Amino acid sequence: MVRRARFSAQSRLRALQADIMDLILERGLEAGDPLPTENELTAALGVGRNTLRESLKVLQAMGVLEIRHGFGMFVASGNFDAFAEGLVFRSRLSLRRDGEDALQLLGIREALERGLLPAALAAATPARLERLDEAVRHIEDLAGTGEHSAAADAEFHRCLFEPLGNDLLLQLLAVFWKVHRRIQLEAGPGMEDASAVAALYRGIHDAALAGDAETAGRLLSSRFEALRARIAELPDR
Repeated sequence: MVRRARFSAQSRLRALQADIMDLILERGLEAGDPLPTENELTAALGVGRNTLRESLKVLQAMGVLEIRHGFGMFVASGNFDAFAEGLVFRSRLSLRRDGEDALQLLGIREALERGLLPAALAAATPARLERLDEAVRHIEDLAGTGEHSAAADAEFHRCLFEPLGNDLLLQLLAVFWKVHRRIQLEAGPGMEDASAVAALYRGIHDAALAGDAETAGRLLSSRFEALRARIAELPDR
């Protein structure tokens, strides 16, 4: 009986969260716009203040709204921060068990990037390809000192898919890049060969320049294969 009551309460909270999101949409609120006050929301939704606050905290964690103490509540700017943190935690937890979730997350990122790569290369202008070349040259300069920069790596991938002109997609790919990077760090102390990574990215650039999506995709996948191998070598958890 207690368990059913708990689940019933959770269902009511989820329904209230949906009602709040519907209210935001129905009132045409945009990112950065203020929400009605707590008093207005309790009256409009027919709920108590404590129940409302509990739902608001969940929506804040989901990235739907932002609570600025002393200023009020606002529709959150569009980002995937909460989503990214949840996936990062899930991947870290996975690596302490069987690593299956981490491997599946890598598979999602690889499927997205390889699937989108032909369209990205087809849309790449000479100016875009020049920016990709600059990103590779930066990685090569760092490799000359034995350094591999995570930020430079992320910039290379952003330049690779920027020709698609889809900002939401770039944000989503950045989420999976963040997860990928965390898995790399958690998978062991092994240091990447900066020169090998630079050579790989130069190869991807050259394939992009030639419009060879198949070769570019194969080289891109090799980065995922190397990390999968590192996960497979982790000791039993």
